[in-house]
Amino acid sequence: MYDVIIIGGGPAGLNAAMLLGRSRRKVVVFDSGKPRNRWAASMNGFLSSDGMSPLEFIKKGREELQRYNIELLDKLVVTATYSKGSFVVNDADGAVYRSKKLLLATGLKDKLPEIEGIEAFYGKSVHHCQYCDGWENRDKAIAVYGKNRDGIGQALSLKTWSDRVTLYTDGTDKLRRIDRERLQRNDVKVCTIRITGLKGENGMLQQILLANGEAHEQQALFFSSASVQQCDLGEQLGCEFTSKGIIKTRRQQNTHIPGLYVAGDADRDMQLVIVAAAEGAKAGVAINIELQKEECK
Repeated sequence: MYDVIIIGGGPAGLNAAMLLGRSRRKVVVFDSGKPRNRWAASMNGFLSSDGMSPLEFIKKGREELQRYNIELLDKLVVTATYSKGSFVVNDADGAVYRSKKLLLATGLKDKLPEIEGIEAFYGKSVHHCQYCDGWENRDKAIAVYGKNRDGIGQALSLKTWSDRVTLYTDGTDKLRRIDRERLQRNDVKVCTIRITGLKGENGMLQQILLANGEAHEQQALFFSSASVQQCDLGEQLGCEFTSKGIIKTRRQQNTHIPGLYVAGDADRDMQLVIVAAAEGAKAGVAINIELQKEECK
């Protein structure tokens, strides 16, 4: 019986594990090896680690946990249940693990726009977060992808980083007059023609190809599209979700299910690595305090 099972070996899960390990708790961390930002060339906006490779960041974090006797398992958890005050999880090989507390730090995954060949550019010149990659693309010709009205906010936001921003709605034309007027006032160009592909070299975008035969010169593309839960463990456990598919948590990262905590992208709209790590630390402390209360009768 573990004190805590942590599912997810990203910044949230590892930081929680560190605090719990330092609290002398018996902890196991499951990591499927598919972090959300694994395609990114660098991880930005994290003090002391700005510009570091995301995979190098994870490697360094795992190494730091060794001194605290944290068990790290490179396994996929497929089921999780709660019954009579304890949690039971099963990995893909059928092994069973039990714990007093459970932390979900499984994160989200991005749904890439349905554009031919976009995967080759993702993480290098195609991005989803301006706070993560806006600085690296400052003053460039930036494209924003968002069907219907989905890209308006991101297009206006990216004006902070570049004066050359174009919104592409990929064959849809749902913009209202007030939308167009606002975009025009802020010097954001609009293209409603369907996108047929991207052109560039070594992952660096050069052109956006359109159905009418035109090719627009663009150096970066940011997209505004939905992200979804990395796995269905939250649903299996009966978590409450927001209308955006985010798991609802309370002040200490706890859920309405006793002993179940959630940290990282899976439970918040502020999806930054440094925020995920902070939430993991917060959850780790909260879990330890809850265990202490149960032990000190």
